[in-house]
Amino acid sequence: MRKLFKGLYAQVIAAVILGALLGHFLPGAGIAMKPLGDGFIKLVKMLIVPIVFCTVVTGIAKMGDLTQVGRVGLKGILYFEALTTAALVIGLVIAHVVKPGVGMNVNPAALDTRAISAYTAHVRPASTVEFLLNIIPRDVADAFAKGDILQVLVFSVLFGAALALVKDAGQPVLKFLDSAGKVFFRIVAIVMRLAPIGAFGAMAFTVGQYGARTLLSLSKLIVCFYATSLLFILIVLGLVMRWAGLSLFKFLRYLKEEILIVLGTSSSESALPLMMEKMEQLGCSKPVVGLVIPMGYSFNLDGSSIYLTLATLFIAQACNIHVPFAEQMEILAVLLVTSKGAAAVTGGGFITLAATLAAVGNIPVAGLALILGVDRFMSEARAITNLIGNGVASVAVSKWEGELDLARARRVLEDPGRVEEPPPDRSDPEP
Repeated sequence: MRKLFKGLYAQVIAAVILGALLGHFLPGAGIAMKPLGDGFIKLVKMLIVPIVFCTVVTGIAKMGDLTQVGRVGLKGILYFEALTTAALVIGLVIAHVVKPGVGMNVNPAALDTRAISAYTAHVRPASTVEFLLNIIPRDVADAFAKGDILQVLVFSVLFGAALALVKDAGQPVLKFLDSAGKVFFRIVAIVMRLAPIGAFGAMAFTVGQYGARTLLSLSKLIVCFYATSLLFILIVLGLVMRWAGLSLFKFLRYLKEEILIVLGTSSSESALPLMMEKMEQLGCSKPVVGLVIPMGYSFNLDGSSIYLTLATLFIAQACNIHVPFAEQMEILAVLLVTSKGAAAVTGGGFITLAATLAAVGNIPVAGLALILGVDRFMSEARAITNLIGNGVASVAVSKWEGELDLARARRVLEDPGRVEEPPPDRSDPEP
Protein backbone atom coordinates (compact mmCIF):
# COMPACT_ATOMS: atom_id res chain seq x y z
CA MET A 1 0.00 0.00 0.00
CA ARG A 2 2.85 2.39 0.88
CA LYS A 3 4.51 1.63 -2.45
CA LEU A 4 1.24 2.37 -4.29
CA PHE A 5 0.95 5.86 -2.81
CA LYS A 6 4.50 6.70 -3.75
CA GLY A 7 3.31 6.95 -7.37
CA LEU A 8 2.01 10.27 -8.70
CA TYR A 9 -1.03 8.52 -10.22
CA ALA A 10 -2.40 7.33 -6.85
CA GLN A 11 -1.49 10.57 -5.09
CA VAL A 12 -3.45 12.68 -7.59
CA ILE A 13 -6.50 10.38 -7.34
CA ALA A 14 -6.45 10.64 -3.55
CA ALA A 15 -6.00 14.43 -3.72
CA VAL A 16 -8.94 14.87 -6.13
CA ILE A 17 -11.23 12.78 -3.90
CA LEU A 18 -10.16 14.61 -0.73
CA GLY A 19 -10.60 17.97 -2.45
CA ALA A 20 -14.12 17.08 -3.59
CA LEU A 21 -15.07 15.93 -0.08
CA LEU A 22 -13.68 19.08 1.53
CA GLY A 23 -15.52 21.30 -0.96
CA HIS A 24 -18.79 19.45 -0.38
CA PHE A 25 -18.79 19.27 3.41
CA LEU A 26 -16.86 22.49 4.16
CA PRO A 27 -17.50 24.83 1.21
CA GLY A 28 -15.79 27.80 2.83
CA ALA A 29 -12.62 25.84 3.48
CA GLY A 30 -12.78 24.43 -0.05
CA ILE A 31 -12.98 27.89 -1.61
CA ALA A 32 -9.99 28.95 0.50
CA MET A 33 -7.92 26.21 -1.18
CA LYS A 34 -8.07 28.00 -4.56
CA PRO A 35 -4.52 29.45 -4.30
CA LEU A 36 -3.08 25.91 -4.18
CA GLY A 37 -4.51 25.06 -7.61
CA ASP A 38 -3.70 28.48 -9.06
CA GLY A 39 -0.15 28.33 -7.75
CA PHE A 40 0.53 24.91 -9.28
CA ILE A 41 -0.79 25.99 -12.70
CA LYS A 42 1.36 29.13 -12.56
CA LEU A 43 4.43 27.02 -11.79
CA VAL A 44 3.77 24.86 -14.84
CA LYS A 45 2.96 27.82 -17.11
CA MET A 46 6.24 29.38 -16.02
CA LEU A 47 8.06 26.52 -17.78
CA ILE A 48 5.95 26.15 -20.94
CA VAL A 49 7.52 28.95 -22.99
CA PRO A 50 11.20 28.01 -22.43
CA ILE A 51 10.44 24.31 -23.00
CA VAL A 52 8.57 25.00 -26.25
CA PHE A 53 11.36 27.31 -27.41
CA CYS A 54 14.19 24.90 -26.62
CA THR A 55 12.38 21.84 -28.01
CA VAL A 56 11.28 23.44 -31.28
CA VAL A 57 14.59 25.20 -31.95
CA THR A 58 16.78 22.16 -31.28
CA GLY A 59 14.41 19.86 -33.18
CA ILE A 60 14.42 22.03 -36.31
CA ALA A 61 18.15 22.82 -36.15
CA LYS A 62 19.05 19.13 -35.87
CA MET A 63 16.62 18.19 -38.61
CA GLY A 64 18.63 20.27 -41.06
CA ASP A 65 16.18 19.77 -43.93
CA LEU A 66 13.88 22.79 -43.75
CA THR A 67 11.53 21.34 -46.36
CA GLN A 68 10.75 18.61 -43.80
CA VAL A 69 9.89 21.28 -41.23
CA GLY A 70 7.38 22.83 -43.64
CA ARG A 71 5.99 19.41 -44.52
CA VAL A 72 5.46 18.47 -40.86
CA GLY A 73 3.80 21.83 -40.14
CA LEU A 74 1.47 21.51 -43.13
CA LYS A 75 0.50 17.94 -42.26
CA GLY A 76 -0.15 19.03 -38.69
CA ILE A 77 -2.46 21.86 -39.78
CA LEU A 78 -4.36 19.61 -42.22
CA TYR A 79 -4.83 17.00 -39.49
CA PHE A 80 -5.97 19.65 -36.97
CA GLU A 81 -8.53 21.11 -39.37
CA ALA A 82 -9.95 17.67 -40.19
CA LEU A 83 -10.29 16.64 -36.53
CA THR A 84 -11.59 20.04 -35.39
CA THR A 85 -14.25 19.99 -38.11
CA ALA A 86 -15.26 16.46 -37.06
CA ALA A 87 -15.55 17.58 -33.42
CA LEU A 88 -17.67 20.62 -34.35
CA VAL A 89 -19.99 18.52 -36.53
CA ILE A 90 -20.36 15.85 -33.82
CA GLY A 91 -21.33 18.57 -31.32
CA LEU A 92 -24.03 19.84 -33.71
CA VAL A 93 -25.39 16.36 -34.40
CA ILE A 94 -25.57 15.37 -30.72
CA ALA A 95 -27.30 18.65 -29.83
CA HIS A 96 -29.94 17.87 -32.48
CA VAL A 97 -30.45 14.29 -31.32
CA VAL A 98 -30.46 14.82 -27.54
CA LYS A 99 -31.91 18.38 -27.51
CA PRO A 100 -30.54 19.22 -24.01
CA GLY A 101 -32.07 22.72 -23.91
CA VAL A 102 -35.59 21.88 -25.10
CA GLY A 103 -38.25 22.48 -22.47
CA MET A 104 -36.41 25.15 -20.44
CA ASN A 105 -38.49 27.96 -22.06
CA VAL A 106 -36.12 30.73 -21.02
CA ASN A 107 -36.88 34.39 -21.75
CA PRO A 108 -33.52 35.95 -22.78
CA ALA A 109 -34.69 39.40 -21.63
CA ALA A 110 -35.15 38.09 -18.09
CA LEU A 111 -31.61 36.73 -17.76
CA ASP A 112 -29.19 38.37 -15.32
CA THR A 113 -26.21 39.21 -17.52
CA ARG A 114 -24.07 40.94 -14.89
CA ALA A 115 -22.12 37.75 -14.22
CA ILE A 116 -21.07 37.43 -17.87
CA SER A 117 -20.19 41.10 -18.43
CA ALA A 118 -16.47 40.35 -18.05
CA TYR A 119 -16.68 38.02 -21.05
CA THR A 120 -18.98 40.06 -23.28
CA ALA A 121 -18.06 43.71 -22.59
CA HIS A 122 -15.63 44.07 -25.49
CA VAL A 123 -16.32 40.92 -27.43
CA ARG A 124 -16.30 40.95 -31.20
CA PRO A 125 -15.45 38.15 -33.60
CA ALA A 126 -11.89 38.27 -34.92
CA SER A 127 -11.51 38.02 -38.66
CA THR A 128 -9.21 35.46 -40.25
CA VAL A 129 -6.75 38.23 -41.18
CA GLU A 130 -6.72 39.55 -37.59
CA PHE A 131 -6.13 36.05 -36.25
CA LEU A 132 -3.22 35.46 -38.63
CA LEU A 133 -1.65 38.85 -37.87
CA ASN A 134 -2.01 38.22 -34.14
CA ILE A 135 0.25 35.15 -34.26
CA ILE A 136 3.13 37.43 -35.30
CA PRO A 137 4.62 38.84 -32.08
CA ARG A 138 5.01 42.60 -31.70
CA ASP A 139 8.51 41.82 -30.47
CA VAL A 140 10.26 38.74 -29.12
CA ALA A 141 10.23 39.88 -25.49
CA ASP A 142 6.48 40.59 -25.64
CA ALA A 143 5.71 37.09 -26.93
CA PHE A 144 7.76 35.47 -24.16
CA ALA A 145 6.37 37.79 -21.48
CA LYS A 146 2.72 37.12 -22.44
CA GLY A 147 3.35 33.38 -22.76
CA ASP A 148 1.49 33.29 -26.08
CA ILE A 149 2.34 29.79 -27.36
CA LEU A 150 1.55 30.52 -31.01
CA GLN A 151 3.71 33.65 -31.06
CA VAL A 152 6.56 31.86 -29.32
CA LEU A 153 6.18 29.00 -31.79
CA VAL A 154 6.49 31.36 -34.79
CA PHE A 155 9.71 32.86 -33.40
CA SER A 156 11.05 29.43 -32.42
CA VAL A 157 10.53 28.07 -35.96
CA LEU A 158 12.36 31.07 -37.45
CA PHE A 159 15.17 30.80 -34.89
CA GLY A 160 15.55 27.05 -35.47
CA ALA A 161 15.55 27.52 -39.26
CA ALA A 162 18.21 30.22 -39.03
CA LEU A 163 20.29 28.00 -36.71
CA ALA A 164 20.08 25.18 -39.27
CA LEU A 165 21.18 27.51 -42.08
CA VAL A 166 24.31 28.81 -40.29
CA LYS A 167 25.38 25.17 -39.73
CA ASP A 168 28.69 24.89 -37.79
CA ALA A 169 28.64 28.50 -36.62
CA GLY A 170 25.45 27.79 -34.68
CA GLN A 171 26.66 24.63 -32.93
CA PRO A 172 27.56 26.38 -29.62
CA VAL A 173 24.04 27.89 -29.46
CA LEU A 174 22.48 24.54 -30.36
CA LYS A 175 24.42 22.69 -27.65
CA PHE A 176 23.48 25.34 -25.08
CA LEU A 177 19.75 25.15 -25.91
CA ASP A 178 19.88 21.34 -25.93
CA SER A 179 21.37 21.35 -22.41
CA ALA A 180 18.97 24.08 -21.27
CA GLY A 181 16.02 21.97 -22.46
CA LYS A 182 17.17 19.06 -20.31
CA VAL A 183 17.44 21.37 -17.30
CA PHE A 184 13.90 22.70 -17.84
CA PHE A 185 12.49 19.16 -18.08
CA ARG A 186 14.26 18.35 -14.81
CA ILE A 187 12.53 21.37 -13.24
CA VAL A 188 9.23 19.97 -14.54
CA ALA A 189 9.93 16.71 -12.71
CA ILE A 190 10.44 18.69 -9.50
CA VAL A 191 7.28 20.78 -9.99
CA MET A 192 5.18 17.67 -10.74
CA ARG A 193 5.78 16.45 -7.21
CA LEU A 194 3.39 19.24 -6.22
CA ALA A 195 0.66 18.01 -8.60
CA PRO A 196 -1.40 16.33 -5.83
CA ILE A 197 -1.46 19.61 -3.86
CA GLY A 198 -2.53 21.55 -6.95
CA ALA A 199 -5.23 19.02 -7.83
CA PHE A 200 -6.52 19.05 -4.25
CA GLY A 201 -6.80 22.84 -4.16
CA ALA A 202 -8.46 23.17 -7.57
CA MET A 203 -11.04 20.44 -6.93
CA ALA A 204 -11.85 21.71 -3.42
CA PHE A 205 -12.48 25.19 -4.81
CA THR A 206 -14.66 23.96 -7.71
CA VAL A 207 -16.99 21.89 -5.52
CA GLY A 208 -16.98 24.46 -2.69
CA GLN A 209 -17.75 27.39 -4.99
CA TYR A 210 -20.42 25.85 -7.21
CA GLY A 211 -21.78 22.94 -5.17
CA ALA A 212 -23.93 20.01 -6.21
CA ARG A 213 -27.16 22.01 -6.71
CA THR A 214 -25.77 24.00 -9.61
CA LEU A 215 -24.39 20.81 -11.07
CA LEU A 216 -27.77 19.06 -10.91
CA SER A 217 -29.79 21.96 -12.33
CA LEU A 218 -28.19 21.64 -15.77
CA SER A 219 -27.14 18.00 -15.51
CA LYS A 220 -28.59 17.07 -18.93
CA LEU A 221 -26.20 19.43 -20.72
CA ILE A 222 -23.24 18.23 -18.64
CA VAL A 223 -23.99 14.53 -19.16
CA CYS A 224 -24.55 15.15 -22.87
CA PHE A 225 -21.19 16.93 -23.19
CA TYR A 226 -19.26 14.28 -21.24
CA ALA A 227 -20.87 11.47 -23.26
CA THR A 228 -20.13 13.25 -26.56
CA SER A 229 -16.50 13.81 -25.58
CA LEU A 230 -16.18 10.15 -24.63
CA LEU A 231 -17.68 9.03 -27.96
CA PHE A 232 -15.30 11.31 -29.85
CA ILE A 233 -12.30 9.84 -28.02
CA LEU A 234 -13.40 6.23 -28.43
CA ILE A 235 -14.59 6.41 -32.05
CA VAL A 236 -12.75 9.21 -33.86
CA LEU A 237 -9.45 9.16 -31.96
CA GLY A 238 -9.72 5.36 -31.66
CA LEU A 239 -9.85 5.06 -35.45
CA VAL A 240 -6.82 7.34 -35.81
CA MET A 241 -4.83 5.23 -33.34
CA ARG A 242 -5.92 2.06 -35.11
CA TRP A 243 -4.64 3.50 -38.40
CA ALA A 244 -1.34 4.24 -36.64
CA GLY A 245 -1.18 0.60 -35.51
CA LEU A 246 -1.58 1.28 -31.78
CA SER A 247 -4.23 0.62 -29.12
CA LEU A 248 -6.18 3.64 -27.88
CA PHE A 249 -6.88 2.03 -24.50
CA LYS A 250 -3.21 1.26 -23.91
CA PHE A 251 -2.39 4.81 -24.96
CA LEU A 252 -4.89 6.20 -22.42
CA ARG A 253 -3.33 4.02 -19.74
CA TYR A 254 0.07 5.41 -20.73
CA LEU A 255 -1.25 8.97 -20.19
CA LYS A 256 -3.09 8.25 -16.94
CA GLU A 257 -0.97 10.60 -14.81
CA GLU A 258 -1.34 13.49 -17.24
CA ILE A 259 -5.10 12.89 -17.52
CA LEU A 260 -5.48 12.98 -13.73
CA ILE A 261 -3.41 16.16 -13.43
CA VAL A 262 -5.67 17.81 -16.01
CA LEU A 263 -8.76 16.46 -14.23
CA GLY A 264 -7.63 18.05 -10.99
CA THR A 265 -6.52 21.39 -12.44
CA SER A 266 -8.99 21.73 -15.37
CA SER A 267 -6.09 22.97 -17.48
CA SER A 268 -4.52 20.98 -20.32
CA GLU A 269 -1.53 23.34 -20.16
CA SER A 270 -0.62 21.86 -16.78
CA ALA A 271 0.45 18.67 -18.58
CA LEU A 272 2.04 20.20 -21.71
CA PRO A 273 5.71 19.71 -20.69
CA LEU A 274 5.06 16.12 -19.59
CA MET A 275 3.18 15.37 -22.82
CA MET A 276 6.12 16.47 -24.95
CA GLU A 277 8.48 14.28 -22.94
CA LYS A 278 6.12 11.28 -23.03
CA MET A 279 5.48 11.48 -26.76
CA GLU A 280 9.22 11.40 -27.41
CA GLN A 281 9.56 8.48 -25.00
CA LEU A 282 6.79 6.71 -26.90
CA GLY A 283 8.74 6.82 -30.14
CA CYS A 284 7.62 10.02 -31.91
CA SER A 285 10.49 12.06 -33.30
CA LYS A 286 11.54 15.19 -31.40
CA PRO A 287 10.94 17.65 -34.30
CA VAL A 288 7.40 16.33 -34.86
CA VAL A 289 6.56 16.51 -31.15
CA GLY A 290 8.14 19.97 -30.88
CA LEU A 291 5.93 21.33 -33.66
CA VAL A 292 2.69 19.35 -33.29
CA ILE A 293 2.10 19.52 -29.51
CA PRO A 294 2.51 23.33 -29.11
CA MET A 295 0.54 23.98 -32.33
CA GLY A 296 -2.18 21.64 -31.09
CA TYR A 297 -2.80 23.81 -28.03
CA SER A 298 -4.22 26.48 -30.35
CA PHE A 299 -5.27 24.58 -33.47
CA ASN A 300 -6.41 21.18 -32.18
CA LEU A 301 -8.94 21.83 -29.42
CA ASP A 302 -11.27 18.89 -29.95
CA GLY A 303 -12.98 19.11 -26.57
CA SER A 304 -13.47 22.86 -26.85
CA SER A 305 -14.92 22.44 -30.36
CA ILE A 306 -17.52 19.92 -29.15
CA TYR A 307 -18.41 22.23 -26.26
CA LEU A 308 -18.81 25.30 -28.51
CA THR A 309 -21.33 23.80 -30.93
CA LEU A 310 -23.19 21.93 -28.20
CA ALA A 311 -23.44 25.03 -25.99
CA THR A 312 -24.52 27.25 -28.91
CA LEU A 313 -27.47 25.02 -29.82
CA PHE A 314 -28.28 24.44 -26.12
CA ILE A 315 -28.77 28.19 -25.64
CA ALA A 316 -30.90 28.39 -28.79
CA GLN A 317 -33.07 25.47 -27.67
CA ALA A 318 -33.43 26.84 -24.13
CA CYS A 319 -34.60 30.18 -25.55
CA ASN A 320 -36.94 28.48 -28.08
CA ILE A 321 -35.01 29.89 -31.05
CA HIS A 322 -35.13 27.92 -34.28
CA VAL A 323 -31.74 27.68 -35.99
CA PRO A 324 -32.15 26.78 -39.70
CA PHE A 325 -29.62 24.55 -41.46
CA ALA A 326 -27.98 27.47 -43.32
CA GLU A 327 -27.38 29.27 -40.04
CA GLN A 328 -25.91 26.13 -38.49
CA MET A 329 -23.43 26.00 -41.37
CA GLU A 330 -22.63 29.66 -40.67
CA ILE A 331 -22.01 28.80 -37.00
CA LEU A 332 -19.74 25.96 -38.11
CA ALA A 333 -17.78 28.28 -40.42
CA VAL A 334 -17.38 30.95 -37.73
CA LEU A 335 -16.25 28.39 -35.14
CA LEU A 336 -13.62 26.98 -37.50
CA VAL A 337 -11.89 30.35 -37.07
CA THR A 338 -12.87 31.50 -33.57
CA SER A 339 -12.18 28.12 -31.93
CA LYS A 340 -8.47 28.54 -32.70
CA GLY A 341 -8.19 31.09 -29.91
CA ALA A 342 -10.19 29.19 -27.29
CA ALA A 343 -7.13 28.31 -25.21
CA ALA A 344 -5.27 31.60 -25.54
CA VAL A 345 -6.55 33.21 -22.33
CA THR A 346 -8.30 32.29 -19.09
CA GLY A 347 -12.00 31.89 -19.87
CA GLY A 348 -11.11 31.58 -23.55
CA GLY A 349 -13.88 29.07 -24.25
CA PHE A 350 -16.49 31.47 -22.88
CA ILE A 351 -15.06 34.42 -24.81
CA THR A 352 -14.98 32.36 -28.01
CA LEU A 353 -18.59 31.32 -27.49
CA ALA A 354 -19.59 34.94 -26.91
CA ALA A 355 -17.78 36.01 -30.11
CA THR A 356 -19.54 33.29 -32.08
CA LEU A 357 -23.01 34.26 -30.81
CA ALA A 358 -22.27 37.91 -31.59
CA ALA A 359 -21.21 36.99 -35.13
CA VAL A 360 -24.31 34.87 -35.79
CA GLY A 361 -26.69 37.41 -34.27
CA ASN A 362 -29.83 35.26 -33.99
CA ILE A 363 -28.87 33.59 -30.69
CA PRO A 364 -28.68 36.04 -27.73
CA VAL A 365 -25.27 36.50 -26.11
CA ALA A 366 -27.20 36.93 -22.84
CA GLY A 367 -27.88 33.18 -23.01
CA LEU A 368 -24.33 32.62 -21.75
CA ALA A 369 -25.74 33.33 -18.29
CA LEU A 370 -27.51 29.95 -18.49
CA ILE A 371 -24.28 27.96 -18.55
CA LEU A 372 -21.96 30.18 -16.51
CA GLY A 373 -22.62 28.27 -13.30
CA VAL A 374 -21.82 24.84 -14.78
CA ASP A 375 -19.11 25.85 -17.25
CA ARG A 376 -16.46 25.03 -14.66
CA PHE A 377 -17.78 21.46 -14.38
CA MET A 378 -17.39 20.97 -18.11
CA SER A 379 -13.89 22.41 -18.29
CA GLU A 380 -12.35 19.13 -17.06
CA ALA A 381 -13.82 17.17 -19.98
CA ARG A 382 -12.76 19.89 -22.43
CA ALA A 383 -9.20 19.90 -21.15
CA ILE A 384 -8.88 16.10 -21.03
CA THR A 385 -10.27 15.70 -24.57
CA ASN A 386 -7.88 18.41 -25.81
CA LEU A 387 -4.96 16.68 -24.09
CA ILE A 388 -5.73 13.22 -25.52
CA GLY A 389 -6.41 14.75 -28.95
CA ASN A 390 -3.00 16.41 -29.03
CA GLY A 391 -1.29 13.20 -27.96
CA VAL A 392 -3.02 11.28 -30.74
CA ALA A 393 -2.12 14.09 -33.17
CA SER A 394 1.60 13.70 -32.45
CA VAL A 395 1.30 9.94 -33.06
CA ALA A 396 -0.69 10.44 -36.29
CA VAL A 397 1.61 13.09 -37.80
CA SER A 398 4.69 11.04 -36.81
CA LYS A 399 3.16 8.01 -38.54
CA TRP A 400 2.21 10.10 -41.60
CA GLU A 401 5.75 11.51 -41.76
CA GLY A 402 7.40 8.09 -41.26
CA GLU A 403 8.92 9.28 -37.98
CA LEU A 404 7.14 6.90 -35.58
CA ASP A 405 9.14 4.05 -34.03
CA LEU A 406 6.19 1.64 -34.01
CA ALA A 407 8.04 -1.25 -32.37
CA ARG A 408 9.17 0.98 -29.52
CA ALA A 409 5.69 2.48 -29.14
CA ARG A 410 4.13 -0.97 -28.81
CA ARG A 411 6.70 -2.00 -26.19
CA VAL A 412 6.12 1.15 -24.16
CA LEU A 413 2.32 0.87 -24.32
CA GLU A 414 2.42 -2.82 -23.41
CA ASP A 415 4.35 -2.08 -20.23
CA PRO A 416 4.24 1.65 -19.33
CA GLY A 417 6.24 1.04 -16.16
CA ARG A 418 9.12 -0.48 -18.06
CA VAL A 419 12.22 1.69 -18.23
CA GLU A 420 13.28 2.09 -21.86
CA GLU A 421 16.57 3.42 -23.12
CA PRO A 422 16.25 7.06 -24.24
CA PRO A 423 14.85 7.13 -27.78
CA PRO A 424 17.44 7.73 -30.48
CA ASP A 425 17.54 11.35 -31.62
CA ARG A 426 16.55 10.77 -35.25
CA SER A 427 16.83 14.47 -35.88
CA ASP A 428 20.62 14.38 -35.53
CA PRO A 429 22.33 14.75 -38.90
CA GLU A 430 24.26 11.79 -40.22
CA PRO A 431 28.02 12.02 -39.57
